[in-house]
Amino acid sequence: MKLSPNYVKDISASLVVFLVALPLCMGIALASGASPAKGILTGIIGGIVVGCFSGSPLQVSGPAAGLAVIVFEIIRDHGITALGPILILAGIVQIVAGVLKAGRWFRAISPAVIHGMLAGIGLLIVLQQFHVMLDHKPKGTGLANLKAMGPAIFQDLFPIDGSAEERAILLALLVIAIMTLWQRFRPEKLKLIPGALLGIVAASTVAQLMHLQLNYVQVPGNLLDVISLPTLTSLTHLDRGIIGSALAIAFIASAETLLSAAAVDKMQASFASPIKTNYDRELIAQGIGNTLCGFVGSIPMTGVIVRSSANVQAGATSRLSAILHGVWILAIVALFPGLLRLVPICSLAGVLVFTGFNLIKVKDIRHLARFGKIPVLIYLATLVTIVTTDLLTGVLVGVTLSVLKLLYKATHLKIYTEPYAVEGHLNLHLQGSATFVRIPLITAVLDSIPAGSTVHLRTEQLNYIDHSCLDLMQEWISNSQNQNMQIVMEQHALEHKYWSPASVPKQAA
Repeated sequence: MKLSPNYVKDISASLVVFLVALPLCMGIALASGASPAKGILTGIIGGIVVGCFSGSPLQVSGPAAGLAVIVFEIIRDHGITALGPILILAGIVQIVAGVLKAGRWFRAISPAVIHGMLAGIGLLIVLQQFHVMLDHKPKGTGLANLKAMGPAIFQDLFPIDGSAEERAILLALLVIAIMTLWQRFRPEKLKLIPGALLGIVAASTVAQLMHLQLNYVQVPGNLLDVISLPTLTSLTHLDRGIIGSALAIAFIASAETLLSAAAVDKMQASFASPIKTNYDRELIAQGIGNTLCGFVGSIPMTGVIVRSSANVQAGATSRLSAILHGVWILAIVALFPGLLRLVPICSLAGVLVFTGFNLIKVKDIRHLARFGKIPVLIYLATLVTIVTTDLLTGVLVGVTLSVLKLLYKATHLKIYTEPYAVEGHLNLHLQGSATFVRIPLITAVLDSIPAGSTVHLRTEQLNYIDHSCLDLMQEWISNSQNQNMQIVMEQHALEHKYWSPASVPKQAA
């Protein structure tokens, strides 16, 4: 039977995505404090299961760097056994959110918070994986990893004596160098070959040829040995910390997934027949995937932009590509687990350090700066809080600051007077939103206007005025004759939707 051209494209794209996904699945699992096999298991579920139900058919799901930090904190604080119930609860929250058609609301997050969150995650990954590049275990927090970097550099790397740490970091730097050079100079015909794969292959080859005594990836011969079902005790023991962690994973995974799906839609702008995302269905699919990950004891997933963009660029036309990439991951683990055991863990750390640096983008700060200082401050506050405390606290700080900014904008009013061209005349400007909380300010400015003045009311920059402020202004206009004042309603003020004809005195122009 001859395959249709679309099937051929999907099979070809699935192989590209598989090559991109495999090292990331293992590396992100290590960054999460779990075994590489658990990341592989999540990649299989993300491909085969989520691929079947996805509302964004060209999006690829699997372990994500954006969740590595919070998963590492969960395992550190609650143990690996708590991860299963947390993921089950997080998945259920995502399913309910999708059923309630809340998909688009998860995208209503300030870009300053999203960029700050990703930059904070990227910096934490770099700090954490620096120690893994030395073939050591990372510390518990970002600050602890930062504090330990100095002693690690001056005790393990210098003086240069050919130590195991030096060999490990040289392999990791080899991976980073290959990925950097490949990203910049790769030939157009080979652009779909992932730099991470080339780096891992090169590092593994060097390690085997030189018989380097390093830590290597441990993958069981039978994938079923990786599965660890949650116990009844763990499912029923849901304290405040467990529930909070589940909500955090649901929130961050959903936001990252839907932002990635929106990016996939944009990539298809030039396509003859673009496949648009059903955001609510995508949420439900992610919820099903994370619930299943919880039951089998793997790490969480999201829709991920790196694998998804590779899928689109490789020419995928349907969900078949995402599904098949999961099949290929399953096949290599089932048939060739020995190949994965040749990979040095330090080389995976190199991949993650490269990924972490790519999450910290100067262009994001420049973009936010176009909208003023406040978005940049929210970005920096989110980033610093994530690094110094934890991911959930950092995101909450960013969201809180964004809400406070919104409240400020919604209630901010600038009211002032300035001289007019004619003596005895002045302009009265109202800019922003006039709400009842600004009545004292409005009253103070109105009371300061000298009797006998001719006031030109200017409201072209007045966005909103509530009933209480409108009553106050109309009362002031009505009583202006008592102060021997004339109120001149400029044409834009007369046309303003908040001013009724009845509020305009007869003497107004």
